[in-house]
Amino acid sequence: MTTVSPGPAPLVPSFGEESSGRKLAVICSKGNLDMAYPGLILANAALGEGVEVHLFFTFWGFDMINKSTYADLKFTMLGNTATHLPQGLGGLPGMTSIATSRLKKSIAGLDIPDVPEFLDQIVDSGGHLWACRLSADMQHLDEDDLIDTVEGVISAADFIEKTEGAQIIFI
Repeated sequence: MTTVSPGPAPLVPSFGEESSGRKLAVICSKGNLDMAYPGLILANAALGEGVEVHLFFTFWGFDMINKSTYADLKFTMLGNTATHLPQGLGGLPGMTSIATSRLKKSIAGLDIPDVPEFLDQIVDSGGHLWACRLSADMQHLDEDDLIDTVEGVISAADFIEKTEGAQIIFI
């Protein structure tokens, strides 16, 4: 008879009463409308549970905090098979506008705020917004180009230091 050791117990995050001191780091790397909401919803939920929340905007996620783009994020069907529509439709003129309009209407119908209001709500609830130094340099942007609630433009190493011990979600 062979005996198999059960090995170490699986690592399961605690969702109990011991929530003080918990941190969540959300890395937002996409600037499409449909990819903005998952991070914002998770951040908002975590804040509601008393979790310290830090959002780090990098690469195309910069569009979520760039003054010139954050209020006008788009949703495109191209490359998104989850729309369950023929991919060729996404390339037709006007389809991005229609898809964006329908998504915004659907989100508003659920009483979920638009991206600018959601970011304000997260900051008002104690969340922290950080911009990636490398992405800022790549896009030739500085703090004046970003919404006022961004606390700073920091390096990835600085973000890792600020979120030591945090659960990390990459979107």
